[in-house]
Amino acid sequence: MADAPNLYALTADALDGGSAPLSAYRGKVALVVNVASECGFTPQYAGLQKLWSDYEKKGLVVLGFPSNEFGSQEPGTAADIRTFCTKNYGVTFPMFAKVSVKNGASQSPVYQALTSATGKEPNWNFCKYLVGKDGRVVKFWASKTAPESAELRGAIDEALAAK
Repeated sequence: MADAPNLYALTADALDGGSAPLSAYRGKVALVVNVASECGFTPQYAGLQKLWSDYEKKGLVVLGFPSNEFGSQEPGTAADIRTFCTKNYGVTFPMFAKVSVKNGASQSPVYQALTSATGKEPNWNFCKYLVGKDGRVVKFWASKTAPESAELRGAIDEALAAK
């Protein structure tokens, strides 16, 4: 796993425009989630925001990557996505520009790294990857694992406690 891709060596496009080097999160634990505004799992935004509020000062960052690949459930513009997330869920965690998360030529470098490290690609919206302080992927959860699940929170606690 030593040659696994390092998430913190990558750059992504911020939702509000511009380039966002993920190296800004080096030394933090990241929960990377592919999100969508019109999905049955969309209420997980509330749980993700709660995780961010509960754990931000402890060293967790939640990173939201909108994707329109599953059921066309993220059709809006960046401004639409920002407005929706802020108005409906009070989202303050970092959000990025819409990306392709599925394997293929258009897959974002972030998701190439995540799927390469785990062998798992998102099969729907709100899949979650936990990334350690060193930028290496620790764990993957499918959509049905809620942000408030004991398993997910336990893994976050473990990753935060790791050196």
